Amino acid sequence: MRICIYGASGDRLDARYFEAARALGKELGRRGHSLVFGGGAHGLMGACAEGAASAVAEIVGIAPRFFDEPGILYAGCTRFVWTDSMRERKAAMEDAAEAFVVLPGGIGTLEEFFETLTLKQLGQHGKPIALLNTLGYFDALRVLLEQAAEGGFMSRRCLALCAFCTAPGDALDHVEAAPPLTGGLTRLEDYTK
Repeated sequence: MRICIYGASGDRLDARYFEAARALGKELGRRGHSLVFGGGAHGLMGACAEGAASAVAEIVGIAPRFFDEPGILYAGCTRFVWTDSMRERKAAMEDAAEAFVVLPGGIGTLEEFFETLTLKQLGQHGKPIALLNTLGYFDALRVLLEQAAEGGFMSRRCLALCAFCTAPGDALDHVEAAPPLTGGLTRLEDYTK
């Protein structure tokens, strides 16, 4: 399975976030999966790629050409796909992936997650989505989504379109076991229940 990861690109994070990202990459490779990611050498993206490389996994980096600067991109990619823009990069990652695991990250990571979740809700893909909730990073996001559903701003069914997982193995278990979704939430009543 080709698993796309989204995650932080910064290096000033608690070491436990890096440990979890490396463990995810290593376990992903151990289970015979391929890593698809934004190609970054740093942050949780780079740590996950390092873990995948240690398990001899296929590593597919996808990035726009303007990132092709010394020290920015992960040099150990098996394959690299170049795009002209960030939008093309995101679309290429989504197209290449069979599943998604979201690591802690900032606004870029959150934007990628929300687009992926929205597309799934709209039936544009049925790929499983897991959030690796290291150190409870996504707890507030889960509360926000639950409040949105409670207030009628989104369907409660949307909450079931992704899983919050506390350990790397749990996130991989989820994406491996999740049945493909067909049709999404496309009827009006789906948005109001």
